[in-house]
Amino acid sequence: MTELPFSQSSESNKQPILSILRDVLADTKTMLEIGSGTGQHAVFFAKQLPHLMWQPSEQAQNIDMLSLRLEAHAPANVRKPVVVDVADEPWRVQPVDAVYAANCAHIMSWGHVEKMFRGLDGVLKPGGHLILYGPYKYGGNFTSSSNAQFEQWLKGNDPLSGIRDFEKVDELARMIGLTLLGDHQMPTNNQCLVWQRMS
Repeated sequence: MTELPFSQSSESNKQPILSILRDVLADTKTMLEIGSGTGQHAVFFAKQLPHLMWQPSEQAQNIDMLSLRLEAHAPANVRKPVVVDVADEPWRVQPVDAVYAANCAHIMSWGHVEKMFRGLDGVLKPGGHLILYGPYKYGGNFTSSSNAQFEQWLKGNDPLSGIRDFEKVDELARMIGLTLLGDHQMPTNNQCLVWQRMS
């Protein structure tokens, strides 16, 4: 039997994130997840939020890994994964009521973060929500010494990666008509940011 890919961070943060999603997505019908990775969040959240049709996505080279878990454990409200590379314009997906991404903004380059928001602009419906989970800086400052160390590790692997400034990310959101609804402090020095595209 093939061993399924596993992320400990996805396992550890799923319950705290769920507490936010339950409230924000109570009336949401369709969700696009950017960078679904191992598929753990897609499977768990879709089971906990059965009213929601969850669309996982990944870069082409990671689709096979993602599909392993989805084929084995995904409930009926998880669609087959699609290829989404944030650098592609436009994204080849149908408009959705919400977009979710966990631990993505600090992995990609800042240029790709900007492209991600341009892609979002084309798929997020009026009234829709954007939810981003991960570490952020505020006023140029890290929220913890461990995040500062984490950034050193990130840049050691890819100099273009790094923990993003909340203010700059919020500016990108405002440029496409999104309004910040919540900035939730999460375990292990992460944040869950929630925006809405006003109708």
